[in-house]
Amino acid sequence: MTTLQAILIAIIEGLTEFLPISSTAHMVITSALFNISTDDFTKYFEICIQFGAILSVVVLYFKKFINFKNPMFYVKLILAIIPSLILGFLLNDFIDDNLENPTFIAVIMVLGGILLLFVDKIFTKVEVDDEQHIDNKLAFKVGLFQCLAIVFPGLSRSAATIIGGMSQKISRNAAAEFSFFLAVPTMFAATAYKTLKYVKVNGMFTPDQLITLGIGNIAAFLVAILAIKFFIGFVKTKGFKVFGYYRIALGMTVLILIAAGVITQ
Repeated sequence: MTTLQAILIAIIEGLTEFLPISSTAHMVITSALFNISTDDFTKYFEICIQFGAILSVVVLYFKKFINFKNPMFYVKLILAIIPSLILGFLLNDFIDDNLENPTFIAVIMVLGGILLLFVDKIFTKVEVDDEQHIDNKLAFKVGLFQCLAIVFPGLSRSAATIIGGMSQKISRNAAAEFSFFLAVPTMFAATAYKTLKYVKVNGMFTPDQLITLGIGNIAAFLVAILAIKFFIGFVKTKGFKVFGYYRIALGMTVLILIAAGVITQ
């Protein structure tokens, strides 16, 4: 993986991590289209740069994250992350196998897109219109929905948690914000686990690898800040239908490219 390829993947990660279109799917598809190596470091890089993206949430919502006078905020995040931690550990090999399967991911992209076409009409009743009013029980339920993104790579962690929140009568805006917050401990845990696993198998990172990781995380961080600001404003007024059409179009395009032999399994 060249430095330019690393920056490209990082930009795509920053743009898509918080949108309901699956950052994982976009990185896998990009790697397949540009014949980017799928060695252990590249696989680790695609996980690690998600950490850079989630730091944008901490910066944009700094007062929320660094507010020890409100311990219940941290309790909610802990409760919400528990299901995905357990499932992610148990299904680690399954996840790794399907992350390398463009056909599986493309199909999930299409199916998830179809769901997004109707989600604004299906979940219209709102009882919780502010993230602060999400209680522990609701937080745990949203965490259960996050598990769907683990079982179905390409679904999108953001889509799973936002739609899950809306199904529990949480407003679009509040569900989106809680999804952002939940991304922080989720991706921190994933990055820490993958780092330990990588170092155990491959040894410590080389200086060149550390530079690549640094550049990737910085690029993902900067782009993600812009993506979050865009997404919140867009969803408030437009909803999710446009993301549904995008997912369907991209998923179908990938399936066609696979059938034509442009993208290989």
